[in-house]
Amino acid sequence: MGALATSFPVLLIGRIIQALGTGMLIPIGMNITLEVAPKRKLGTYMGVIGAMTTLGPSSSVILAEAILALFHWHVMLWVFCGLSIICFICGACILNNVAELTHPKLDIPSTILIGLALIGILYGVSTIFSGNIPLALGAIAVGIALLIVFIKRQNKLEQPLINLKPLTVKPFALGVVINMLSLVVIFAMNIVTPMFLQSGLGISAFGASLTLFPAIILSCVISPLAGKIYDKRGARVLLPLGFILICIASLALAFAHITGSAVLLAVLYIPVICGSALIIGPVQSLSLSYLTPDLNPHGVTVMSTGFQIAGCMGASLFSGVYSLYATAGSGFTASGVLSGAFALAGIIFALYQGHICKKTVATQVPTPGIAATMKKDIYTVAAQATVLEALERMVEHKTSGLPVVDGNNRLQGFISDGDIVRYMIGKDSENSSFASMYPLWHNATALDGRLKELANINVLELATKKVVSIDLTADFEELFKVFSNKRIKKIPVLSNHKVVGTISRSDLLRQLIKKSTPGLSAQTR
Repeated sequence: MGALATSFPVLLIGRIIQALGTGMLIPIGMNITLEVAPKRKLGTYMGVIGAMTTLGPSSSVILAEAILALFHWHVMLWVFCGLSIICFICGACILNNVAELTHPKLDIPSTILIGLALIGILYGVSTIFSGNIPLALGAIAVGIALLIVFIKRQNKLEQPLINLKPLTVKPFALGVVINMLSLVVIFAMNIVTPMFLQSGLGISAFGASLTLFPAIILSCVISPLAGKIYDKRGARVLLPLGFILICIASLALAFAHITGSAVLLAVLYIPVICGSALIIGPVQSLSLSYLTPDLNPHGVTVMSTGFQIAGCMGASLFSGVYSLYATAGSGFTASGVLSGAFALAGIIFALYQGHICKKTVATQVPTPGIAATMKKDIYTVAAQATVLEALERMVEHKTSGLPVVDGNNRLQGFISDGDIVRYMIGKDSENSSFASMYPLWHNATALDGRLKELANINVLELATKKVVSIDLTADFEELFKVFSNKRIKKIPVLSNHKVVGTISRSDLLRQLIKKSTPGLSAQTR
């Protein structure tokens, strides 16, 4: 429709339809991720999703500017139409339904209410700085009133348009606010910074986009990395650190424009975008981990709706502040200071989120089979222990391996009898099999020497650092895959990154036989 449009109203209708598609894609992508991602790697998977939602809009600006520099604007829309067709074909051929399908009903009055509410609020915010102030305030008031009516209606419906129950879970509600604060800044600065580069420094639109592209690429690298850190360490440090980077870099950007250096602006822009990359994936993973599985799809809807609102609000608010001033430099300074203020609020909320999460246990509903099958009376060894202490503990408890944990019971490694045997045999031995210990066994002096060495070696020096583990919420299918692919005998079970049990192949097989026995007995009778 846009490519064929001969008037602005037709182009606008085409863009509205396109926006409807965009509004569907983000929650669908997040829901698929929640369904297929292993629980212990959710942060990494959400980090990849965050990287793509950053890379897509940012790179499209560069692509669009390149097309517009060479061709008519109709060509740009034809190119995006072709890309959409390719995505449609790939989705139809490759993707399968991975979630349980239901049959919800679309509540038309709710759809109209939320649509009019957001239009009123966004129109008011975008025009209050440069238009009719009474009209803008009236639009905001009407939008807020309709939003209140919408919320009340959702709480009464059996099948609401947006289930707001996830917002009653405090860690999730705080996560939505933190996510929106981060997105407001990233969307706003993605618009305001190119505006200043063009109007303040005289750089072309395409040049302005290229100036900011290194920050976008770097954020796409950091986002999955932040997800991996979240999977291992949680979000308590990542969230405040991300907002601190945004706050400092935004304030520096606000006053760096007086140098007239596009390179300096590009360098200072990197911490703003990378700070957001430290926040978006981890906070979404953290927030959704506090919801029960039945509330997860609704939580994704709330989170993605906040994504869209934050983008619109940030763009409207910061563009209005920018245009309020007579010079581009003053407008950019005001926008940078405002961005720093949002980041400061984010720091406060992130610290409060960490405090709340310490008091609130995440709603992880363990699969009964794993909870029932694993051994809860686990034996571990402290990370500061020696190898000899680990060996004595193995002998005492008649086990072939021990998880190595820190003071907070977080997994640091895994020490097995095989690790100790390999050390006892010696690295210079041609044969690394268990039988190679036979000569050592008959040499008391050498044996005592090796044992004394074990008393001086920290357990982490011999332990395996990259430990295969499984989350308490995982299902049996994932458990079977881990044992099959990794070919190991025993793995630690984690909950909130802490060791809560161990499960072995023999434990799993005993449970399998136990589950099958009633059916076999009935068949025999």
